[in-house]
Amino acid sequence: IEDGVDLSEYKVPKTTSLLLIGPKGSGKSSLVNKISRVLDKDLFTLERAQVTYNSPTEDGTCFLHEYMIPRKSGSFSLYDTRSLSDDLSENRELFNVWMTMGVCDGELVTRNSDSTDFKARLKCKSRRRRSTSYKVRAVDFVVFVVNAVSVLESIDSLDENKKRYSQLIAENFKNPLLSYKDDKPVVAVTHGDILSVSDRVRVRIHLGEILGIPPTTQVFDIPECDDLATELTIAEMLTFCLDRADRNLPTKEPSEWDVRIGGLIVWIVWTVLIMAFLLLKKLSGFLS
Repeated sequence: IEDGVDLSEYKVPKTTSLLLIGPKGSGKSSLVNKISRVLDKDLFTLERAQVTYNSPTEDGTCFLHEYMIPRKSGSFSLYDTRSLSDDLSENRELFNVWMTMGVCDGELVTRNSDSTDFKARLKCKSRRRRSTSYKVRAVDFVVFVVNAVSVLESIDSLDENKKRYSQLIAENFKNPLLSYKDDKPVVAVTHGDILSVSDRVRVRIHLGEILGIPPTTQVFDIPECDDLATELTIAEMLTFCLDRADRNLPTKEPSEWDVRIGGLIVWIVWTVLIMAFLLLKKLSGFLS
């Protein structure tokens, strides 16, 4: 919020919520752990988010998970989500729910394409799991997470399945539900430590071109490294997200009392104008 703006006119959340979305294997859970280690200033802390490794297609994160950053604080939270579907319509349905109705820690995420057996196993897990907080939070900004290796393969490979990765990113990224006015999501690029510096630059430029965002200021290269450069990149990305969330705060809707007062004022103004008109008409008749 800029200086001189009345905060009472806006819905200021107690906790700013950032939604992490991305394809399978993009590193959303790993990114949660890395951000948590940096902001908690403890590189040896246990990982908070369960990281999936070499799992079947239907496994992975299947519930929304809220992570307060730093721990036990209420400043802002990261929401880890289920990986994107290959079906664009299924992703649209989820985006519509999350961006219009909000997100809740522990919420089960299912799709129409899920097998009957998989849905049954998820429902069993859902009954056993109890969230510590059922508070529904509005999504204040979006972080789109992608795998640098998969992006590079989609650039160089002749395999149509691998080339599809960039197309999947672009199609979902450009969903208007994920943007706030003219502010599009930020992109976090993971697993860049596996690539050369030149290839990492190519990945960022490619993402900037297909997504229509500046690669130097809105695409953040966050490799699996515990060095100062990575920590600074994380800080820059979070600053960008929180600044955009701040500038796009929703305005408060007028209360019933405000509406009544406003209606009364309008009625008084119109009454005064009509009486003045009638008085002037009488005076003009009297003078004539």
